[in-house]
Amino acid sequence: MVLCPECDTDLDVEADDVDEGETVSCPECGTEFEVVTTDPFELKPVEEDYEDDEEEKEKEEEEDE
Repeated sequence: MVLCPECDTDLDVEADDVDEGETVSCPECGTEFEVVTTDPFELKPVEEDYEDDEEEKEKEEEEDE
C-alpha cells in the first residue's frame, strides 16, 4: 500500500507495476507524483512550475521581438 504524501490517501499503486520516472496522481487531492525509486518506493511531487516558467520565458521573448 502506497499513501499519498500530501493527503495520506491510498494510491492503489503496486511498486512492481510502475517504473522510475513514471507519474502517478492522487485521486483524492489531484497531486501528481513522479516515482523516484521503486525499492524502496519513493514519490516526489511533479514540479509544474518549471514548465510554466519556461512557457512564460518563451512568451516574453516573443513579445520583445
